[in-house]
Amino acid sequence: QAILVGITNVVFTLVAIALIDKIGRKLLLVIGVSGIVVCMFTLAYQFNAATYTLTAQSLAPLASSIDITSLQTIIGTTFTSDLTFKAALLELLGSTQAASYESSLVAAAIQMNGAVILLSILGFVACFAVSLGPVMWVLFSELFPNRIRGIAISFVGLINSGVSFLVQLLFPWELANLGAAFTFAFYGGFALIGLAIILKFLPETKGKSLEELETILIKD
Repeated sequence: QAILVGITNVVFTLVAIALIDKIGRKLLLVIGVSGIVVCMFTLAYQFNAATYTLTAQSLAPLASSIDITSLQTIIGTTFTSDLTFKAALLELLGSTQAASYESSLVAAAIQMNGAVILLSILGFVACFAVSLGPVMWVLFSELFPNRIRGIAISFVGLINSGVSFLVQLLFPWELANLGAAFTFAFYGGFALIGLAIILKFLPETKGKSLEELETILIKD
């Protein structure tokens, strides 16, 4: 899966490079961010529809590392939320064991359409790589006036890195406390807001010189 993600990222970044001067920056962003919205809400739907059921058969490979006798009370019980399933594990195993084996137990219990999940993740990577990943950096070099371009791009880069840091910091907490379905729906909502901003406010910069763009933007 990691190899597929890496290959998808590289291939669609090359696609963006090939198309950015042909179909324009704005259209690439609209296509890519629309795809991100679809992928995020698909992930949210799939995780919302997932169920979690531990069986004696699914626990057998974990018997050597986990005291499965403490889980007897929930074997065969179907949970409709990852949050309630994790809460049950915490109550039965205690905080230390629950933290150590939670991912293994979730993998053993979860019932969902794994192919759709993987395709949605790859789709997100592809849509990001063809749009927000490379295109925004091109736009940053075109939208700011010449007199502040260097400082502005540095500042935007700082903000971008800060937001990326916060997402990576908060994502595990969101999964643990809000659930996977809500977490992906949350990011899908942000992508939808971003798409609306792109459609309403972003000018097309393809084929325009920096001087022309500065005149247009100052006028607007």
